[in-house]
Order: sequence, then structure tokens, then C-alpha cells
Amino acid sequence: MGTLDQATQTQSERRVGRAVARRPAIHFSHYLYIAPFLIFFVIFQIYPIFYGMYISLTKWDLVSTPQFTGLTNYINLAKDTLFWTSLRNTVFFVALNAPLAIVVPLSLAILVSEAIPGRALFRSAFTTPLMISVSSVGVLWVWFLNPTFGLVNHYFKMVGLPEQNWLTQNGWAMVAVVITTVWWTSGWNLVLFLAGLQEISESLYDAAKIDGANSWALFRYITLPGLRTTVLFVGVTTIIGSFRVFGQVLVMTGGGPFDSTRTLVQHIYETGFRNFRMGSASSIAWSLFLIVMIFTLLQFRLLRENES
Repeated sequence: MGTLDQATQTQSERRVGRAVARRPAIHFSHYLYIAPFLIFFVIFQIYPIFYGMYISLTKWDLVSTPQFTGLTNYINLAKDTLFWTSLRNTVFFVALNAPLAIVVPLSLAILVSEAIPGRALFRSAFTTPLMISVSSVGVLWVWFLNPTFGLVNHYFKMVGLPEQNWLTQNGWAMVAVVITTVWWTSGWNLVLFLAGLQEISESLYDAAKIDGANSWALFRYITLPGLRTTVLFVGVTTIIGSFRVFGQVLVMTGGGPFDSTRTLVQHIYETGFRNFRMGSASSIAWSLFLIVMIFTLLQFRLLRENES
């Protein structure tokens, strides 16, 4: 028995040895195909992130050598009134822009998903603004909102509404930026919602209609649950994009009037590249990152609670 067991063990070891011998060798040449991307990703994405974290702990004016100051820049943010003004304005913009940038494209997607005359034309019209740069969008809407000859006030006057000084009046200036942003960015979310609607089976709608469901019931119990993943993605990306608002504000209002449209990204830009306080600018940028991260985690948590 001992000899038989030993022979069996020897055969097993030989089979394992042959299997190991037949195992293909690791060819590092495969990694050469992704090496260019990895190199650029590390140099232009990973390295700047950690270098920015280091700069946020220093005092640096782009000329002299950075001087390590610890958490001084973060502590000074509590005393920076422009930081708190910019944060308040940014949160106000997000609160106005994010819901509209989700509801408006979703409504348009439901509209153009129906078999209506000129559906292709409407789809093209709604997505065309995506091809316009932010500077062009800002200049275009400055002309639209001009209090003297702008189209918006012209149509307001036609329907009997009071004309507004959109870009020079405190309160209305941020509303004007929100309107511009929703008009400019809704096309992308429209495309995402259209893709999500096409994934919902028509048989679900047919069965619900047979049971007597009306349009609201179809939307609430079939469309929204079917778009749950799309709504999460659109919501997260829209809020992140809203917190990063900068270009249209810089072109349309420059942060005015009286800093009422000054945003966090504009504050980062002016602190770093106009006042040459790169350490303070980096600390503001990391604070913005943490704020966006908190909002993103809250959205994922709310979605999980709704699913449960």
C-alpha cells in the first residue's frame, strides 16, 4: 500500500509539473500597448493631484521656493470672507441649476421619444448647443440678456412681463447664469435619458395601459424605476459640473455685481493666478473636492435607501 500511495503521489507531482510547464509565460510586451496612456495619466493626472495636495500645505508665489506651512492655508479659509461668499454663491447655483438640468432634459427626452412630427429636428436642435464653446455661449447670452436690445427683454415686453437688468442686478444675475447653463448643457443629459428610455421594454407600457394606467402612473411606476441608474449618473455628473461652474460666469458677469455670482472655481483662479497665492488656491481646490465628494456619497446613499 505504501508503495502504491508513493507511486500515485509521484504521478500527481508529474502531472502538476507538466501543467506548470505548459502554463504560458507572462509576456510583458502586452503592457507596452497601454504604457503611453499610463505614462500620460500618471504625469498629467495622478502627479498633479498629489502635488496640489503638497502645495496646499505651503506658501508659494510661483517664483520663490515653496515654504511648508502645514495647515495654515486651511485655517485661514475660515477668515476668508470671499471664500464663504463664493461657497454660498456656488451652493445657490447648484441648488438652482442641478434640478433644472435634470428635469428639463428628462422632459424633453420623453417628448422627443414619442412619434411626433419633426422628432429628428427637435433632437438636433436640443443637442446643438453642446457644440458651442463656453466663451461663445457666454457672449451669445450677454447679447440675449442685454437690457436695451436683448431678445429676452423683448419677448418679456411682448407678453406684458417687466423687463430686467439681468446681468447687473443682484439676484437676477445668478438666475441668468443658471438659464444659460441649462440651455447649454441640457443636450448631453437629453442624450443619456434617450438612451435610458430605449432600454425600457414597450411591453411594460402596453400591459400597464391595458390595466388602465394613466400617463402619470406610467411615468411614476415604469419610466422612473427604469431610469434609476441613468438618473443617478446624470445627477452625480450634473452636481459635480455645477460645482465647477466658471467659464460662463467669467464671460457674462465676471463674478459681479458685488460678488453675487462669484464662484469657488473663480475664487481659485483669482487667488492663484492673479494674486499668486498658489498655496491658498490649492487649499480652496481641495476643500471644493471634499464638498463634491460629500454630495456624491449622499446621492449614492439616498439611492440605496430608495431601493431598499
